[in-house]
Amino acid sequence: MQNKTYHTFLTPTTIQYGRGAFQAAGEITKQKGKKALIVSDKIMDDLGYVSELRTIFQKENIESALYLDVASEPVDRYVTESLDIFIAENCNVIISLGGGSCIDTAKAVAVVATNGGYIGDYKGGGKIAGRDPIPHIAIPTTAGTGSEATDVTVITNTTSQVKMMIKQPAFLPEVAIIDPLLTISSPKSVTAATGVDALSHAIEAYISKRSHPMTDTLAISAMKLIVENLKKCYENGDDLDAREAMSLGALQAGLAFSNASVCLVHGMSRPIGALFNVPHGVSNAMLLPTVLEFTKDAAISRLADLGRIFDKSAKDLSDQEASEIAVTSVKQLCSELNIPNLKGWGIDKTEFDKVLSKMADDALASGSPQNTPIVPAKEEIEKLYLKCFDYQLETEDMFN
Repeated sequence: MQNKTYHTFLTPTTIQYGRGAFQAAGEITKQKGKKALIVSDKIMDDLGYVSELRTIFQKENIESALYLDVASEPVDRYVTESLDIFIAENCNVIISLGGGSCIDTAKAVAVVATNGGYIGDYKGGGKIAGRDPIPHIAIPTTAGTGSEATDVTVITNTTSQVKMMIKQPAFLPEVAIIDPLLTISSPKSVTAATGVDALSHAIEAYISKRSHPMTDTLAISAMKLIVENLKKCYENGDDLDAREAMSLGALQAGLAFSNASVCLVHGMSRPIGALFNVPHGVSNAMLLPTVLEFTKDAAISRLADLGRIFDKSAKDLSDQEASEIAVTSVKQLCSELNIPNLKGWGIDKTEFDKVLSKMADDALASGSPQNTPIVPAKEEIEKLYLKCFDYQLETEDMFN
């Protein structure tokens, strides 16, 4: 009998999406537990989303406790502190409300609460979650990370300053609630960074060596939605149709990369976030154009598909020509969204050079670069980092 290749596709048990989906949070949570730990941040609290969620819960007689100290990129301390509250308050369900940092923190708590240990123990499959996690309901407030639909959590070890990429089915939220109305509050800079983050998820899922037909379908759809709507959201944050399309695109991109894996952009992005406290979406956006240039010749046909999404008139062009349109169009998009380079973000060049070797080692150790169509050597990653440091998106020959 001929050997066959099989693929696994994981998804939350329930995905509820669309305008007003947030209002169903109480009814859904009531099915999972009686007291919820809400993992969020001070921005969400200031915007009134946390109090709105607690009001929704009160209508269903659901008690709740709060952990609001998540800030920027998630670190192991957030996991420990929120787990302590979860235990002390006798909670039995977890709600994450916010961006990817809140969702990733809650994922870690849900698993460690029933399986014990330190979250870093689970890195690289060192400790396998044998017990079911606490039910986790993820409610994203940005259209970017797709974390609400992935079995991955990324937590920084504050001792080693390494972003730990941890992937096991147990980290997949049980329920994802995606309401585009929650993304309207995102400022332009966040809309841009998270949007390019979602685009990088879709692109990397599509060019990944581990892609398959299910992930390809979602990645293509996500790329179309994001390419057609990201600038609209950036220019007019109140455009609900565009916001809804971006939320759906980010969700699809999350499902795609969770099942096909990410590649070099994410491998290189994590050390920047860990060492220089650059938000994940921003660091991905900083790296994407340069890494696509590096990857292009090894992924011409796939990037040609992206080029034809950006430019409908490219349908009659060769794959080589269309792939070049993909790279230049991503450059142009990042330029129009005012994505900074590493220097523009304020990273000190001397400090950057000091940790260049560590960043390259950490990027390779993450495993993500190995999924890239062309796997770079350490020296090539170091050169890419240096190129990204003061990379100029606007060039005279951008479209030549």
